[in-house]
Amino acid sequence: MFKGCHFDRSVILLCVRWRDLEEMMAERGTSVDHSSVHRRVVRFSPLLLKRFNLRKRAVTRKWHMDETYIKVRGQWRYLYRAIDSVGDTVEFLFSEHRDPAAAKRFFKRALARHGSPRRMVIDGSQTNHEAIVSCDMTHRLQVHTAGSTKPIAIRKSKYLNNRIEQDHRRIKRRIRPMLGFKSLVAANSIPAGIEMIHMMRKRQARFAFNPNPSLAEQFAILAAGDNSHHL
Repeated sequence: MFKGCHFDRSVILLCVRWRDLEEMMAERGTSVDHSSVHRRVVRFSPLLLKRFNLRKRAVTRKWHMDETYIKVRGQWRYLYRAIDSVGDTVEFLFSEHRDPAAAKRFFKRALARHGSPRRMVIDGSQTNHEAIVSCDMTHRLQVHTAGSTKPIAIRKSKYLNNRIEQDHRRIKRRIRPMLGFKSLVAANSIPAGIEMIHMMRKRQARFAFNPNPSLAEQFAILAAGDNSHHL
């Protein structure tokens, strides 16, 4: 993953984890400007997330779904997100638009990765309701597995969906100081890194011989590229 990079792997991983590191690196005798940090975050966050997902533990069968707003080039865009009944992150998807096509892309990805939940809690969005029904029907026709013929139970309740609203805040707390993203590429990549760190803090991945690794240890394991996973 890091072949040919100018900086050492440990420096790159610090940048992906913390991003605002110019002064910290300067204290260690390494000159790293903001644009250099940004490029490495954009490049490596999706790659590390891909490795993280290979270790991600199963989620429960009750999901809470909602979309939140992030600013890109001065315009509001959308981050679709779902968590399960214990607060673990199920899936997320950045989208330029808030429409049926975006909702379907999100649900197709979630169903392909995690299978069908028994229940989905959403707010009053009819668009999301229709996207769930459509994707669920397609998924059940494709998998043909035991128990897959029963449709997802959909519950519309703004009150019951407070769980994911609270989870949004933890993500937006990291995004807010950035004052928006300058490009769609950054808006796709940087939230992916933030979501990954959020999942790391929730202990959503399994690591061999170390049931409770620190963030630094989790990053080091992912960077090492151990393909055995030891799940």
